Amino acid sequence: MQPQTNASGKPKLLEQVRTFMRARRYSLRTEQAYLDWIRRFILFHGKRHPRDLGETEITDFLTNLAAQQHVAASTQNQALSALLFLYQQFFERKLGRLDPALRATRPPRVPVVLTRVEVRTLLAHVAPSYRLIADLVYGSGLRLLEALRLRVKDIDFGYGRIIVRDGKGMKDRVTMLPGRLRRPLREHLEHVRLMHERDRALAFGSVYLPDALNRKYPNAARSWI
Repeated sequence: MQPQTNASGKPKLLEQVRTFMRARRYSLRTEQAYLDWIRRFILFHGKRHPRDLGETEITDFLTNLAAQQHVAASTQNQALSALLFLYQQFFERKLGRLDPALRATRPPRVPVVLTRVEVRTLLAHVAPSYRLIADLVYGSGLRLLEALRLRVKDIDFGYGRIIVRDGKGMKDRVTMLPGRLRRPLREHLEHVRLMHERDRALAFGSVYLPDALNRKYPNAARSWI
């Protein structure tokens, strides 16, 4: 897919920011969120270029989010972070003083913790095709995307642990593999392995590899691990 360009042939601003973020290894979720806030900021000010805007326009936009749109404190803070990134990192422009109130304070809340009975009831209503994922999320403390992105080689049955690669903050960590999930997980992997071998026989069965690993290890994308 070719990047969108303007009349001068240069990539549009959002495409430039996207390339800037990817070169610095920001997560896909952060990239999507920041680009969306930058786009909304531009539309809010009548499609004026952000280089022509400044502290006053940032304040007006964030004030509108809080006063008119009644967004949550976390949402307002994310929008502020996106605009600070745009000006301070991408444009390399030092902003003047912004009202400290623009960074909303999140009120403390008592966390909601389910009882064991409630957890069992909840898991019992999960569709069978998603049950193993839900069990892993609950039993291993995985985030949803971490569970969905698990690779065979990151499940250690011998030590009863799971290695999470590139988690939040691009950090690796080790978490436990619940004993009661070992058997269903082995059965699932055996089923998937047979599907993988069938797909490979049909010239499919490859996956996306990050950081140009597919060029460094040409066969890795189709390997079982």
